[in-house]
Amino acid sequence: MNMTTPNATMKQNSAPIVSPGNGSPMGGALSIKNLTKIYDPEGVNVCAVDDCSMEIAAGEVCMIVGPSGCGKTTLLNAIAGFHSITSGEIRLDGDLLCGPGKPKAEQGADRMVVFQNGALFPWKTLAENVAYGPIVQKRMSKSEANDKAEHMLAEAGIGEFCSKYPGEVSSGMARRAEIVRALINEPKVLLLDEPYRAMDALTKSIMHESLLETYDRTKVTIFFITHDLEEAIFLGDKVHIVTTRPCSLKKTVDVNIPRPRTYESLSSEEFRTLMEEVNEAVHEEAVKAFQAGERELA
Repeated sequence: MNMTTPNATMKQNSAPIVSPGNGSPMGGALSIKNLTKIYDPEGVNVCAVDDCSMEIAAGEVCMIVGPSGCGKTTLLNAIAGFHSITSGEIRLDGDLLCGPGKPKAEQGADRMVVFQNGALFPWKTLAENVAYGPIVQKRMSKSEANDKAEHMLAEAGIGEFCSKYPGEVSSGMARRAEIVRALINEPKVLLLDEPYRAMDALTKSIMHESLLETYDRTKVTIFFITHDLEEAIFLGDKVHIVTTRPCSLKKTVDVNIPRPRTYESLSSEEFRTLMEEVNEAVHEEAVKAFQAGERELA
């Protein structure tokens, strides 16, 4: 593990993650219309997403909240191209990702995912992890990708750890490297599946600030799944509340807190009002999910 003083660690963790350097990518508008996904394990149909529709503008931070197991990750996986849909469609900047005649979206660098449990290659250094995508996609030579990776990691405040392996750095540094790895591909959409769920409150707050600084710099569209309502409102432009399974859009809450945001926003009257509105809607669905679970066990 890295041995640094507390002050040095805080300095490293508070540095912003930065863009690849070419500014925000053009586009990034997502359109999800009447999306339905039915799984068929062992011949038993399970509807995970049912007639779900939402519009996400280019450059928007879109937060998705709902009960555990409601189908949020299924929705993200369909956008990423990890599995097929049953009906409906998803478009990116007007182009069909999946829909009629094309049940599964092609995976591409225009949609990059940061997973809940982390996905860095443990046998590669942080720099090698970041450089991996452009090299494999043949968008950069190995030397160009390595130089770019080291430059971006340095700008992110973890340049001195370029040669470290994921197991040798803190969870916050590893997660920062994952986001840099996604940004080096200059995606239109960044798909985040509860990326800070396992972090302690202090580390999570630092990562929130870093992500906001990244967004302010890149304006990349962000599709962010979370159970943390405070996180959803603090980070988001809109909070999409979805129903218990099957997942469908229940309510959209606009977050009109000005950017750039600081943690002083958490104590504002507007923030408290938004928390009450979101909490009420989510609580209703959580109760339904709990009751459904009781019926299944009965």
